[in-house]
Amino acid sequence: MSGAARLAGKAAVITGGAAGIGAAIARRFVEEGAQVLIADIDDANGETLARGLGANACYRHCDVSQVGQLNSAFAECESRFGRLNVLINNAAMQSTHDFEQTTELEWERIVAINLKAVFFGTREAIAFMRRAGGGAIVNTSSTFALVGSPGYAAYHATKGGVDSVTRAAAVALIKDRIRVNSVCPGTTMTPGLVSSVRATAADYDAAMASYAALQPMRRFAEPAEIANAYVYLASDEASFVTGERLVVDGGYTVV
Repeated sequence: MSGAARLAGKAAVITGGAAGIGAAIARRFVEEGAQVLIADIDDANGETLARGLGANACYRHCDVSQVGQLNSAFAECESRFGRLNVLINNAAMQSTHDFEQTTELEWERIVAINLKAVFFGTREAIAFMRRAGGGAIVNTSSTFALVGSPGYAAYHATKGGVDSVTRAAAVALIKDRIRVNSVCPGTTMTPGLVSSVRATAADYDAAMASYAALQPMRRFAEPAEIANAYVYLASDEASFVTGERLVVDGGYTVV
């Protein structure tokens, strides 16, 4: 734990917390003094991560497309840790399909996980955060909320929606002392990125090199670099910050 624990006394639920950026957020939160419930459908990685983080972390299986499971995760956090102060709406799925290739079923699944879960996760957290005297919600958006690309049509749509829901919720929940912000990560070296490139590229190394060459810093972000943004927005250091999106992309969207 750091010398001045920035999240001491806070209890958080992190959806999609078993791997990648979500796991990095969980680690950083525990380092900064928070108690964390990791909510995911990846039971093996989630349980292993929670055990490794010690008494201040636990894991719960949670399909974020099911509103009742989100509510149950929040209730467990409150029961186990005494409160729910922070919600990280991080769970998401990608699709590399363009408009013509995207099926109705695929669209509905991506919307359910990437956007519906953010809206209803926020809605269900309100009562818990009121009992805690307020809180902070941080939604995972994407640079794809800001720029276009030939593929990822449904993913683009949902991440634009996440940013819009973030702004709406921020204004609506000021009265409840609940701040709502989003983080737009750039390309990050996660297991999801690796598996996606391996599945779609004929030459993995060449593809990764070409993607890195598109980055102004000529590299991808490390998950911990993205997680630091969530620490700030969840902490009292961001007490006057709401309705904002924090872009952490190594300059990708400004060149």
